[in-house]
Amino acid sequence: MTYDTGFVVDGRNSRERFDPQTVERELRIIRDDLHCTAVRVIGGDPERMELAASFAVDLGLEVWFSPYPLELTAREMLPLFADCAERAERLRRRGGRIVFVTGAELSLMSREFLPGDTLAKRLEPLTRSDLPRERIAGIGARVNGFLGEAVALVRGHFAGKVTYAAVPLDSVDWTPFDIVSMDLYRSAEIADRFTEGVRTLVAQGKPVAITEFGSACFRGAGDRGARGLEIVEYAAGTGAPLRLVGEYARDEDGQAAYLRELLEVFETEGVDSAFVFLFALYDHPHRPGGDPRDDLDLASYGIVKVFEDRRGDTYPDMPWEPKSAFAALAEFYREVRASAVP
Repeated sequence: MTYDTGFVVDGRNSRERFDPQTVERELRIIRDDLHCTAVRVIGGDPERMELAASFAVDLGLEVWFSPYPLELTAREMLPLFADCAERAERLRRRGGRIVFVTGAELSLMSREFLPGDTLAKRLEPLTRSDLPRERIAGIGARVNGFLGEAVALVRGHFAGKVTYAAVPLDSVDWTPFDIVSMDLYRSAEIADRFTEGVRTLVAQGKPVAITEFGSACFRGAGDRGARGLEIVEYAAGTGAPLRLVGEYARDEDGQAAYLRELLEVFETEGVDSAFVFLFALYDHPHRPGGDPRDDLDLASYGIVKVFEDRRGDTYPDMPWEPKSAFAALAEFYREVRASAVP
């Protein structure tokens, strides 16, 4: 399971409230009720990440310590990785099972490798059919050059296993890494080739992790794969979510089916680890009963729907309510763990 401690862009943290008691409770639910054995802790604030990872270690969960450097340059990313690697090493020396994730989707998420000061601007040229192949190849060369420097820096502070959460555009050379890790979504465009792609990853020989996969919960979201958040209008200055761009029908069962189908593919094809994206997306709250365009949860990949003004019914101490995907994941992981018992 992926656990979000808050994405940071230009000093704004997407998770405004970060209460340690809530964090520990949510991680306990992830372990006990979802039957997860590992959690990928993501975010842009190293102190928050270390706190959440520390709770997870105390709960016996394997932790993938994953700083998410949104909109940063190489000069800004390297100090973040060094800081996080030191924190991850402290947890490892405490006896924690820790994997360090040296960033994620850097060709798209950072300001280093593609022109454009926002993700939308960086994605725009990639949709053009006339983009020269050599330009795409050049992106991968620059990403690998940076990753070589970053991995050397991380290994100077952290003695455990190291990986990187890639997208195909990164064209990663996996030689310096212990684990091959991909953020992998099934969209309608690649649905007929998805299983074969997973099989090809596993055939490389190193352990394979799917560091990110999931679906929003509006009808048709599974066909969009990683593009579910495109139905949200975001503030130009801060990047804060404002409203949906139109009206969409809720389809929690569709989200649940998507997750289970992909988990079955990963299990069948021999994937070592898979992290659902994600437990909760706190800045995309559920707002029933008003303008349908205000219900940001429809675009959320969270398996719980977050409330702004009340607690949930299933967990009266938590500000959210499980979606259908929550129950589907709990059932799947319970079955997997039961089958693993001799």
